[in-house]
Amino acid sequence: MATEELLNLSGVNAWYGESHILHGVDLRVNRGEVVTLLGRNGAGRTTTLKSIMGMVGKRTGSIRLFGQETVNMSTHQVARLGLGYCPEERGIFASLSCEENLLLPPVVADGGMPLDELYELFPNLKERRNSPGTRLSGGEQQMLAVARILRTGAKLLLLDEISEGLAPVIVQTLARTIRTLRERGFTIVMVEQNFRFAAPLADRFYVMEHGRIVEGFTAAELDAKMGMLHEYLGV
Repeated sequence: MATEELLNLSGVNAWYGESHILHGVDLRVNRGEVVTLLGRNGAGRTTTLKSIMGMVGKRTGSIRLFGQETVNMSTHQVARLGLGYCPEERGIFASLSCEENLLLPPVVADGGMPLDELYELFPNLKERRNSPGTRLSGGEQQMLAVARILRTGAKLLLLDEISEGLAPVIVQTLARTIRTLRERGFTIVMVEQNFRFAAPLADRFYVMEHGRIVEGFTAAELDAKMGMLHEYLGV
């Protein structure tokens, strides 16, 4: 069966104001894959996600999403194609209940996940559905941030450091969630500092340094690449 490419970055440069952050990034993501961007802080991984979403000052090159060129599209146009972004800071509305947070985003693409399915995927959120955002634990807030983008109908998910600062039991729950989403046909690009969390989940890896992709390899090649990863990441 031919693999279908959902996302292709070719020669992508990105700037925040005068700061030139990405220098010719090339990467591809196929339907149903989990792809992880590895690299030290400041390597350009989050900027890569924000560039795909159209959330940087300026970007050049080519970003093809679901077969469409999006490099000149605005963020809301990109989202409407079926792209969801879960930022590191989560962005939960503190004064709203858990359920109100879930109901707030518009369904922008076909097949937004209904509430009962979201609660099946995240039983903790069902229990806490009437709790204000401020009363949720860090792990519950992270689950809510992921659930919220599923509600929009996004089929390609950009997840930025979703395991950061969370208890191991919550990290395991998130890992199970990512496996479930993959089985349901979602495509996921993760930026992740926690190598032990990311390694078993990913089909392919890209290593970034100084705003460039320096290495790309599959999960099957992971063992052979550990020396190189140790050099780049200190893992």
